[in-house]
Amino acid sequence: MSPEQLQAILTALVEGRATVPETMQQLQRFPVDPVLRDGQVVARLDTQRSLRHGFPEVILAQGKRFIDLQEVVERALSHGNDLLITRLRRKRMLRLQERFPELQVAGQSRCLYRQVASREPVGLVGVLCAGTSDIAVAEEAAWIARLLGARVECCYDVGVAGLHRLFAASALLQSAKVLVVVAGMEGALPSVVGGLVDKPVIAVPTSIGYGASLQGISALLGMLNSCSANVTVVNIDNGFGAGYVAGLINRGAAECR
Repeated sequence: MSPEQLQAILTALVEGRATVPETMQQLQRFPVDPVLRDGQVVARLDTQRSLRHGFPEVILAQGKRFIDLQEVVERALSHGNDLLITRLRRKRMLRLQERFPELQVAGQSRCLYRQVASREPVGLVGVLCAGTSDIAVAEEAAWIARLLGARVECCYDVGVAGLHRLFAASALLQSAKVLVVVAGMEGALPSVVGGLVDKPVIAVPTSIGYGASLQGISALLGMLNSCSANVTVVNIDNGFGAGYVAGLINRGAAECR
């Protein structure tokens, strides 16, 4: 339930346009809405999340049986809020779109989303990635930042193997309020970017790389050991977390203007 939805319900009660029983009925799935299948609870939707965080609960598709995922998505859509579903394999994405045509593909991010009302984007979040193989994680960060109301610009394939390519992002480095920098292999790009700017840099290690990259652990450790003081690090392949925090930082910067 969004702040606007809750305010409308309470205003209708105060103004006498709704009775207490009617209001109770509207609030019966607040703050938790359990999703049941065959009498068993498979999920408990946090319908108060947008009131606390400014964005509804996000559905992680990874690890869920499709029958459970479909029921969770259906219930989440019924609340009438924005929705983001992450970590979808292509087959599952197509099946969900067939069942729920209001869901849209979020670029190359392996995500589906529904945005109930368009809003004027504010501020600027910059999203960079080292290589083309990192784009899916970078796109995940970009889309969650957009859904949180940020204007987002992306610059991809600017890794340290050809550092001069980073010049293409020079204007973005200077104008963005916060930067998300995604890299696999040795994970060096966030340190380079951090040394060039006076703003927060959120580093995202990816699982891209050869054997000694250890599915992203080498990049993670490299980023954690960054000597750039403005670099902070999220978990391996966690574009969602990076985009969320970037969106919040951007929102705060816009509100302080």
